[in-house]
Amino acid sequence: MDVRDKLDILSRDAQYDLSCACGTKNRDEHRFRRDDNSWVYPVTVANGGSGIILKTLLSNMCTSDCRYCPLRENSDTRRISISPDEIARFFINFISHRPLIGIFLSSGIIKDADYTMDRLVAVGRLLRYRYKYKGYIHIKIIPGASEAAIDSALAVSSAVSLNIEAPGEKHFNLLSSKKRYQTDIIDSLKYISRRIQEDRKLRRIHTTSQFIVGASNESDKEILNYTFGMYKRLDMGRLYFSAYQAGLGEPSLPGEIRKREKESEPFRLSGDLVDSSLLNREHRLYQADYLFRQYRFSYDDLIFDAEGNLDLREDPKTVWADNHPEFFPVSVKKGKKEELLRVPGIGPVMANRIIRLRRETPLSDLSQLYLPRHLYNKAGSYLTI
Repeated sequence: MDVRDKLDILSRDAQYDLSCACGTKNRDEHRFRRDDNSWVYPVTVANGGSGIILKTLLSNMCTSDCRYCPLRENSDTRRISISPDEIARFFINFISHRPLIGIFLSSGIIKDADYTMDRLVAVGRLLRYRYKYKGYIHIKIIPGASEAAIDSALAVSSAVSLNIEAPGEKHFNLLSSKKRYQTDIIDSLKYISRRIQEDRKLRRIHTTSQFIVGASNESDKEILNYTFGMYKRLDMGRLYFSAYQAGLGEPSLPGEIRKREKESEPFRLSGDLVDSSLLNREHRLYQADYLFRQYRFSYDDLIFDAEGNLDLREDPKTVWADNHPEFFPVSVKKGKKEELLRVPGIGPVMANRIIRLRRETPLSDLSQLYLPRHLYNKAGSYLTI
């Protein structure tokens, strides 16, 4: 196979890692459902497919047994590898014809973690030093990589990621019997955070991680407890949540068992069929994550059901508002920014607009805020002049 054919396969196999999810308003660059109900994560591939970043594996061979992953060692899939020199030369030629933000490099585990890291870092070094490339390079840190291998990756990267996968060793052990949660994942995440905080030259590096949602029997409460802690203690740049795609993993996973139960008796809320692919749950986790990053919410602000999960019928911000009637209504004229951000439908942009308007114009009616109708319908009952 030539380099283009290899990359077409390897870039599609890279879709399961969301730790560099770059989005625009272009629908072709977002996930969408196909006719067979599977979900597609568009990436830039060698044949010219859509995307804004070239996202590829160096190899889809893997010695690990991650039970949610279709590329695990015992799966029946066509195995392809590409050399560091091949991918570096292809990328430089590619960006000369089509502008891209950069490149995301990951790989299945070949032989062991440090051998794989050596190949990933080799691509970064070729791009930086041979081709003088100054753009975005994201390198996936392989679980179990040594501190020396991590340092080598940090030296050539714009961003790095190491997927935590599950909130705690109990859940993690259901997903893999070969990887060690504390030493391969947690200790490495702490080391990356410490190196970036200690070295001023490395503070430009963006760090991300990802949870696999629904493959184990974890609750939203457990995931978001870890999420909040990773932002606070590890200064994580961004966390991602990937709904487990049942059918790609081993049938023994709890997520597979739950899916089969739901297929026999569809789970309904308010008369609507809830997608068994866990996408609604994933969406709620992203909304809660956004409350942490943009709305000044803490973990203790979130409200969970008796099983430790978020409400699937309503977003977590509205759930909080409806459980704290004493906080509302918020005064448009006097409310602080952090109070306005607690109002359902009001985000950072709209909060800043309200503060600017009340400085410039005497407000006597909510219509002066010029809220879009859908936001007015959501926020109106929580605001007062």
